[in-house]
Amino acid sequence: MNTNRLDVLTDFEECPCTGGTLDKLVQPAIMVVLTEGPSHGYRLVERVGAMSLSGGQKPNASGVYRVLKQMEARGLVASSWTFSESGPAKRSYQLTPAGEACLKRWIATLTAYRDGISALLKAARKAVDTDP
Repeated sequence: MNTNRLDVLTDFEECPCTGGTLDKLVQPAIMVVLTEGPSHGYRLVERVGAMSLSGGQKPNASGVYRVLKQMEARGLVASSWTFSESGPAKRSYQLTPAGEACLKRWIATLTAYRDGISALLKAARKAVDTDP
């Protein structure tokens, strides 16, 4: 089967260039949401999805829950069950002091990412705008 190279190059749905592989930004996004107070998982998924981290794509809910579990194991968040007469019990998450310290470190890391991405973007624009 002969595959046209142009077809391969223009099929970007699964390509990292779409921004769909920015999973590592889910953790600081969760932390930012939790600075406003405790929240249950579904609400966290909604709030993180409302942040435009990856071109408006909503995060995978199971991925958010997986990150929450990892964060809890590391002591960055704490969870407890909340019960309601009108619905099922929900696990509520809150940021711990260790989580707040981690978020402060994320600020430095994200600032460095932003600076690196700005430099990369400038170089990429220059490379594309340059005549061969």
